[in-house]
Order: sequence, then structure tokens, then C-alpha cells
Amino acid sequence: MTDTTAIPALDDIVSAFQIEGLPVRGRVVRLGAAVDEVLTRHDYPEPVANLLGEACALAALVGSSLKFEGRLIVQAQGDGPVRYVVVDYDTSGGLRGYCRFDPDEVAQVSEGFARPGAKTLLGGGVFIMTLDQGPDMDRYQGVTPIEGETLALCAEQYFLQSEQTPTRVRLAVGQADIGQGPTWRAGGILIQSIAGDETRGETKEAWNHAQAFFETTGEDELIDLALGTPTLLWRLFNEDGVRLLEEKPLRSFCRCSEDRIGAVIQSFTDAEKAEMIEPDGKIHVTCEYCSRVYALDPAEVG
Repeated sequence: MTDTTAIPALDDIVSAFQIEGLPVRGRVVRLGAAVDEVLTRHDYPEPVANLLGEACALAALVGSSLKFEGRLIVQAQGDGPVRYVVVDYDTSGGLRGYCRFDPDEVAQVSEGFARPGAKTLLGGGVFIMTLDQGPDMDRYQGVTPIEGETLALCAEQYFLQSEQTPTRVRLAVGQADIGQGPTWRAGGILIQSIAGDETRGETKEAWNHAQAFFETTGEDELIDLALGTPTLLWRLFNEDGVRLLEEKPLRSFCRCSEDRIGAVIQSFTDAEKAEMIEPDGKIHVTCEYCSRVYALDPAEVG
């Protein structure tokens, strides 16, 4: 059995694991600088930043299992104070995300002692996962109602309804100060039951056994700077043994570019483009993901 405590911990990485002797697999994600970049690009209120951080961790947990080159888009939208939250995960390990919200409505639902969760912030709506394998393939999209107060519960319901795969998810977001001011951190853990067959037999008992240990995971453990992934897994599953598998680095990124923005502007009519021109003679476009501002010459975009 591998002693996972001997493996050094790293931030901005997602790690796959297998519980020894059980038909249960999982992944753990630890996000530091990557999620901090996403959350600080906009002036998000704390509850909104927390929601987006959870979505980033969830996208990394699910997206890192994809076996094709492309991307996973995790999105939830509703009629609540947060109109939608969306995270784009690239299978090379890139993450970008954005929330659209009403500041006054968020402030109103944040007046209590408890931090508002996904259901309170999003209201009635839907949770969506989209698989994009590139322009030559059709997109696959699964949609389920927003149920439960957390994105973790939304994801569990999604896997149960869309893929009939028993899944448990726990997510955490917080801030830590390591001497340069507070920075955002996020973490998550996911386990899934492997379907039974003639070799494995019935897997329900093993799944219940794994869930009992999973339930002991504390949110603080998922974002603890001093607690690495190997140690966390050993704490949870040392009774059965746990094997750490492949690891994948993560980073913050954005797809925007002057060429992409120009192509979008070209789709408007001449009259619409004329209305976009500002006093300096340029068309200004701000990327909603990374907040970068592009100033384009109208002549160069038709």
C-alpha cells in the first residue's frame, strides 16, 4: 500500500484517487492563486465570490475526468439576486469564471447571520453542465433544477438524474493571509461509486461504507494551507487504504483576444457599430470574465 503522506502537497492541482479494495474512485482539488485571480478580477460581494469559488472547484473536479480535448462549462442560472454563475474549464487545466448579480438584492439576502448559499442567491432556476469537444462535434448538455442550498448538492442531483452515477461532493471557499494580505482559496472532494458487475458484484454496501468516511470531511480541511491532499486522503480513508493517482495542474486563464472581440463586433450592422463609437473614436469592449478592456479601431472591424 502506498504511503500517501510521503507525497508533497501542491496548490492549484486536482488529484485523482482510488480507495483500495472498494469500487469507489474520487478526486480532490486545491485552488490557491488560480481561484484568487478569478475572484479578484471583479468587485464581488463575499457571498457571490464564495459561490463563484465553489463553481471553480466543482468545474475542476468534474472537468479533470474528461478523456477528450475540449472544455466543460458549469453554469447555474435563476431568478434570484445572482442571475447566473458560469465557469469554463479547459482540459489543459485552465479556469475562468464570472457571476452576474444585483448588488442591492445580494446585500438584502446577506443581512442574516448565515452566509447565503446557492439556492438563496440563485433562486428558482437550473443547474447546467455542458461538454464541448470542439467545432466538429455536437455539444452535450445536461440540465437539472437547482435543488439544495449548495452547488455541491446541485452537482450530486445532476449526476444522479443525468448519469445515474451515485456521487458525493463537498466544496469549500475561504480566505487566508500568508503575509501579503488575504487571498482566496477553494477546495473540493468528489467520490463516485463504480457500477457493479459480475466481477465486483453488488457495490451498495461498499458505497455506504465510503460515504460514512466521506461525511467526516470538514470544509476547513479542504482549504487548510497546512493540510495537503495526501494527508487529507489518509485521514479519511486510511482504514481501507487509498491510492493517489494522476495529478493535473490548474491555472487561471481567459479566452478573450482582440481577434475574438473584433469578430463579435463584425456581426453587428453598420448602424449598430456607429453607435458603439466613443468620443476617442474607438469602440471599447470589456471582457466580462477577466475585465480586460479592448479599444478597437472601427475601420479595422468593418
